[in-house]
Amino acid sequence: QVRLLESGGGLVQPGGSLRLSCAASKTGTMFTINAMGWYRQAPGKERELVAEIHFGGSENYADSVKGRFTISRGIGESTVNLEMNSLQPEDTGVYYCNAEVYVRYLASEVDYWGQGTQVTVSS
Repeated sequence: QVRLLESGGGLVQPGGSLRLSCAASKTGTMFTINAMGWYRQAPGKERELVAEIHFGGSENYADSVKGRFTISRGIGESTVNLEMNSLQPEDTGVYYCNAEVYVRYLASEVDYWGQGTQVTVSS
């Protein structure tokens, strides 16, 4: 089993900054985390990728956040942080942590999700 614990989020004014963190915990040795990232879902819209980091080193960002958001590995083995700067009202939404996990007994990769944390950018 893989569990994702999110922290951060909240209310911020336009132009402000927030930091999201996600820590993954694993039970047993059958799980290998290959990548972690953040998705967001605004009201009435589909969930979209914000940023992801592959544990082999590559990163991927949505065009709308390039130059403003930075994803990084945390101190823990399976922790990622998302630094969000120059936040705008269109960044408002529920942010979900995601982990791409190779499950050995399934011989396939499975997506795990956190509960979500609200980010609201408003004056």
